[in-house]
Amino acid sequence: MPWRAQGMMAPSPATPLGQGRALPDAAEVINLWPQGVGAGRLRDFPEVVTERSREPATIHDRALHGISTPRMAVFRPQKPNGAAVLITPGGGYVRVVIDREGYELAQFLAQRGFTCFVLFYRLPGEGWASGPETALIDAQRAIRLIRHRAATYGFDPAKVGTIGFSAGGHLCADLAARFATKAYMPIDEADAQDTRPYCAAPIYPVVSMTPPLAHAGSRTQLLGDAPTPEMEALHSPHRQIPADAPPHFIVHAEDDPAVPVGNSLALRDALKGRGIKVETHLFERGGHGFGLRNAKGLPAEIWPQLWLGWARDKGLFA
Repeated sequence: MPWRAQGMMAPSPATPLGQGRALPDAAEVINLWPQGVGAGRLRDFPEVVTERSREPATIHDRALHGISTPRMAVFRPQKPNGAAVLITPGGGYVRVVIDREGYELAQFLAQRGFTCFVLFYRLPGEGWASGPETALIDAQRAIRLIRHRAATYGFDPAKVGTIGFSAGGHLCADLAARFATKAYMPIDEADAQDTRPYCAAPIYPVVSMTPPLAHAGSRTQLLGDAPTPEMEALHSPHRQIPADAPPHFIVHAEDDPAVPVGNSLALRDALKGRGIKVETHLFERGGHGFGLRNAKGLPAEIWPQLWLGWARDKGLFA
C-alpha cells in the first residue's frame, strides 16, 4: 500500500538548521510535508548537524542526520535560464552532506541561471514505516513541488533536471528509473504533477544492491542486513530502467575507493540496453566524494562544465 503523509503540523523546516552558521546561505526553505510525516516515524532521532571542516570559519563541510522534517533549500539565480535542478547530496544513507555535494553545486548552478533545490531527504535506516521507499517518497514529492511552483520561480515546469552524488546518486537514479511508481498517496494538488525528471545526472553513484558490486553501507542502511534477491533487484536502478527513462549523464573516477566504478558501468549498460541516451565520463583520478571542491587539480575537475554542455545539448536550457 502506498505510504500516506499524515499527523500533526511539523515544526518550522528552517528551525533545526537555522541557528548560528549552520545554514548561512539558505535564505528559503520548502517543507515537503506541511502536515508532517506523523505516524511514519517508528522511533525518534534528533536532527544533528556535524561540522567536519578543519577550518569552519572559512569553509564548511557539514553533514546532517536525524532528518524528521524533509525539505528543500532553494537557491535562486539573478537571471533565470528557464530550468531547475533538484540536487540530492550523498552520505551513504547515514547522513546528507550539506556543503560539498549540496550548497556548493547549487551556488555554482544558480550563478549560471538555474533555480536549484537541495533536498534533505529522510534516511531509511533511521526508522520509517515506509522502509526502503522513504527517500524515493521524498524525492517524488520534491520534484512535484518544484513543478507546482515553477511559475513562482520563473522556469519551465517541464525543465527540471536532477543531479545526485553517491547514495544521493542512487536516489537520483532510482527516481529516474521508478518515477512512475506510486510511492505515496496524494495529499494536495501538487501531487498531480509529473515525477519524471527531464534528465538525470548520477555522480559516482551507488547503483547495485547486490554484492560484490554493492556499496555495503548504503545497502545495509537501505535494505537491512539480509535483503531478499527481490529487494536487491527492486532497489538497484539499473535493473528497473523503463523504456521512457530520461537521458542520463554519469560521472565516476576509476580510483574510487568507496563505490566501485562498476556501478556506473552497470547503469550505463542498462540504459544503453533500453535505448536511453546516456553520456558517461570515467576519470583516471578523482577518488570518491569529490563534488566540486575536491576535484580541483584532478582530471575530474571538468565534470561540471561537461554537464553544462550536455544539458544544453539535451535542451534543459538554451
